[in-house]
Amino acid sequence: MKLIVFGATGDVGRMITSEALSRGHCVTAVARKTKPLADIPGLFERADADLLANPGRATELITGHDAAISALRPPQGREPQLVDLTRAVLGGATANDVPVFVTGGAATLKLPDGSGHTVLSAPAFLPDSVRPIAEACAAQQALLDPTEGVAWFHLLPPPILIDGPRTGTYGWGRNTLVTDAEGTSQISYADFAAAMIDLVESPPPAPMRGTVAWQ
Repeated sequence: MKLIVFGATGDVGRMITSEALSRGHCVTAVARKTKPLADIPGLFERADADLLANPGRATELITGHDAAISALRPPQGREPQLVDLTRAVLGGATANDVPVFVTGGAATLKLPDGSGHTVLSAPAFLPDSVRPIAEACAAQQALLDPTEGVAWFHLLPPPILIDGPRTGTYGWGRNTLVTDAEGTSQISYADFAAAMIDLVESPPPAPMRGTVAWQ
């Protein structure tokens, strides 16, 4: 497959790019500045793009690809930009009639304690430092939900993403946190990337939203 990854220099985007290359896919890696991708092994295309300044650039770049993957994350202090960044990729995927796979956040996932609270709504669950990106991820979900005209897939990570091994083993869920035997909901960037490419290679009926974590 010919895949395009937006946000390819971020923690998730780099791993998704590497995972796709390791499986033999042709990859175009997109970021505001692609120089940090120099240490990723393998042959792939690189494209610089500022989607906030030129959202139409996404349409140009997605042309000719089989699927678009968004791993975009704005810098700290600019978290609300996530919605506009996601909108740009959605618009580009719609214009090219290709499926789009979006990295979300854990904000709207329910706690497994039956309280009905989500990661975002549960009292004292999130540190104040991460609430802005959690709120932006909830707004991203609100953008996706009514979107029609394009096949979209929204993969939500657990609250804890860590540098760690690629085990290739993880559990899938829908709208509730997936936890391990100790009640922790986490996954490595490498395994989250593997799950994303699994989804790209064998997508269920769209639209789809789900989550993955170690069990």
